[in-house]
Amino acid sequence: MINNFLYEQTTKILFGVGTFNRIGIETAKFGRRVLLVTESDKPPLAVVYDKAEALLKKENLEVFRFTGVIPNPTTESINLGTEIARKQKIDVVVGIGGGSALDTAKAIAVSAVNEGQAWDFLFYKKPQPQRTLPTIAVTTTSGTGSQVTQVAVMTETVTRTKSAIYNNLIFPKAAVIDPELMATIPAHITASTGFDAFAHSFESYLNINSSVYTDMVALEGIKNCVKFLERAVNHGDDLDARTGMAWADLCGGLAIANAGVTLPHGIGMTISGYCPHIMHGESLALTYPSFTRFTFPYAVQKFAQVARLFNPGYSSETDLKAAELCCEEIDIFLKKIGMWLGFKEFGVDRHTLREIANRSHDLPDYKANPVIADIDEIYRQLQVGLDRT
Repeated sequence: MINNFLYEQTTKILFGVGTFNRIGIETAKFGRRVLLVTESDKPPLAVVYDKAEALLKKENLEVFRFTGVIPNPTTESINLGTEIARKQKIDVVVGIGGGSALDTAKAIAVSAVNEGQAWDFLFYKKPQPQRTLPTIAVTTTSGTGSQVTQVAVMTETVTRTKSAIYNNLIFPKAAVIDPELMATIPAHITASTGFDAFAHSFESYLNINSSVYTDMVALEGIKNCVKFLERAVNHGDDLDARTGMAWADLCGGLAIANAGVTLPHGIGMTISGYCPHIMHGESLALTYPSFTRFTFPYAVQKFAQVARLFNPGYSSETDLKAAELCCEEIDIFLKKIGMWLGFKEFGVDRHTLREIANRSHDLPDYKANPVIADIDEIYRQLQVGLDRT
């Protein structure tokens, strides 16, 4: 019997090689004054930003630039973009880049037309925004899924708090997913963002709020990460691998937009709040070996299913044995893509891990895990990652 479920997705998806060329046409549907949100103009993406501006101007759009996107966006960087959007009376925001650029664009779209700043509209605060500027999301990485989610993540540096806007109003109006834009992304960024894509699908599959629909999408995402991520890391110009990872990323985004993530993402967000030099995918890789071993006894069938995506030979094993082997397969996967990491290599000490653990229930993601980890358990898991080599 299929249980009842609700699935919402309002983003128009343009997927495939060459879809980037439609950015001007899609943007023109929502206004004439455009804020183009990107990182600073530097290789390898500077040429992409210039082409985007040309395509927008080809449709007679007036383009204003905000080049202040930073990794792990802060309230300060978002506020700077908001000032430009308000001053120039922007109609539509176009974000180009990885998750940081897309989240920044969505956050600016909220704060540009509401009093206050984006931080005032976090998921738990009231009142929630009643309007936002439309956004167009052009992803240049395969990992965050932000191009199809209603989430905008940011950090308040003063309190070292990383949190998010979560509101269906900020689903992008269009997501442009062109694998050619990802061909120049460095290997380690490919690995880090790619593991984030894997984690999105894996955690939404485990999530206690998952449905038959999100499970279907999540398994497709996992399958393609297993098949294509190592290839994309080792051969960045392999367009077939890049396309496979773009599809995996899209599946992960579609899954978490409706099922959500679990324990590792809540911990990972806290890690980034305290240690902004650690990329989000790295924070997940740091926690996954302990997380999987803690969780698999409470989701045996699903862990077993994923294990068999890594190795079909596990079909002859019992579900319990296959579930246990899934943990080992994910370890091997991390090693193959260069993401077998320890906290010490990032300069993180035991005291900082204790502070991270103490705040790892700030976000509600842990509640959706098949088994609840208390603060001491989270600290134990983090300590395992301290000396990992």
